[in-house]
Amino acid sequence: MNTVYRHSRAWNVSWLFVLIGVFSLVFADLEVISLEPWQELKRLFLGLFSPDWTNASEIAQAFLQTLSFAILGVAGGSLAGFLLALVFHWRLVRVSCAFIRAIHELFWALIFLQIFGLHPLTGLLAIGLPYAATFAKIYAEILEEGDKSALQAIGHNVSTISSFFYARLPDLWAHFKTYTLYRLECGLRSSAILGFVGLPTLGYSLSSAFMEGHYSVVWALLLLFYLLIASIRYWVRPALLPVYIIAAPFIIANDSQISFENVARFFTEDIIPAPIRNGETLAETWHWFSDLFMTQALPGIANTLVLTQIALVVTGALALIMFPLISRHFFQRTGRGIGHLLLVVMRSTPEYILAYIFLQLWGPSMLPAIAALALHNGAIIGHLIGRYSTEMTLRLDAAVGLNRYFYEMVPRLYGQFLAFLFYRWEIILRESAILGILGIATLGFYIDSSIQELYFDKAMILIVITALLNVGVDALSRYLRARLRLRTSVDCGAGNDYCTAK
Repeated sequence: MNTVYRHSRAWNVSWLFVLIGVFSLVFADLEVISLEPWQELKRLFLGLFSPDWTNASEIAQAFLQTLSFAILGVAGGSLAGFLLALVFHWRLVRVSCAFIRAIHELFWALIFLQIFGLHPLTGLLAIGLPYAATFAKIYAEILEEGDKSALQAIGHNVSTISSFFYARLPDLWAHFKTYTLYRLECGLRSSAILGFVGLPTLGYSLSSAFMEGHYSVVWALLLLFYLLIASIRYWVRPALLPVYIIAAPFIIANDSQISFENVARFFTEDIIPAPIRNGETLAETWHWFSDLFMTQALPGIANTLVLTQIALVVTGALALIMFPLISRHFFQRTGRGIGHLLLVVMRSTPEYILAYIFLQLWGPSMLPAIAALALHNGAIIGHLIGRYSTEMTLRLDAAVGLNRYFYEMVPRLYGQFLAFLFYRWEIILRESAILGILGIATLGFYIDSSIQELYFDKAMILIVITALLNVGVDALSRYLRARLRLRTSVDCGAGNDYCTAK
């Protein structure tokens, strides 16, 4: 396939997605319900200039809890993921991992809350389980695509374990380390939002401060969180990791006990569909399922897809607008420094927290969710494209200003941009579903409602439907990347801030 034809197909696919996004606006709820959104936004903005550190002990405790859950969850997930990566060629392992990582950490937290209550095991499994599935996939790709020359040079009588640790691991260590560091950053964001379901992490303190209108406290928490994320490469050292892992279990608060009766009841009664549990007929079971699908699953799927497609298009637009902020072809060092700061803040703030903030300002509609998803993911892709553009070399007579942007940079970067955007598509879908917990009528709204009403059987079916929807979108994304010949191998080289599909 020649380059011109490939670029033409990429543009055609892009316009198709734009049209789908614009058409989705017809079905989107974008109403601003808050009576004084600008006044509230002003109060939030003013809080930035007067962060409140008076409750330093409570803030420190929230951050220690967030760190501890993240470190233990990611450590457990990486160990399990590494073992799974060694057998990732087994179809059962690949399919199981795809299904597990398709379920958002907050959904896992809601499930484990019903089993273990507010026990620390709820948070650790909510992070560790989906992360193990993600680690397995990425570690397996690193193993598959890594240099095998050293392995081929050793003798055949060397054991498999010895050959791996002496011939393969040294060449792959930088990739494993860089990706694991990236997942720890993700783990910090995941740990933070677990507070919104009751665990004592950053999200719990943030939601309490927001509900009380203490925006100075909100900014104190957020500024420290940004500092924590920005400095991660300085405080995460291989020599210190064992110390962190040993200390974390002693830091995590544990005021609850696991009820094994609840565990047994959850698996033997709660998640069994009511008609089956009550011994009803197959016809009655089908009626129960079809009613659930038509009244909850179908509207939830429709709203999730509408939100996803609008957010995807806005994400792409923002990424194309923001990448010049950190590119040496557009700004000098000072300008790029400001651009980096802006993108770090946006990409470090979890979508859930951004959506929660916008929800307090504008009221419950799809608008807060679209803004949160687009800002977070647009900043990530803008950062990646900006870094990628900086490595490009331009001719001495290359155009300047807008001509350089439209006629030189964007055409050359567009394939890479689409690869990143399609790679984030499934992630945006997962986040769209989970934002329903905040009151937006996506699948998460119906899942959370079912759990609140103690209909765990309905909640589990809706979670399975959510996972299957994510798996389907991920498969479509991979198909489009392959058809458009977009580079989709994993890049976890040393120095990369984000391991990405390229």
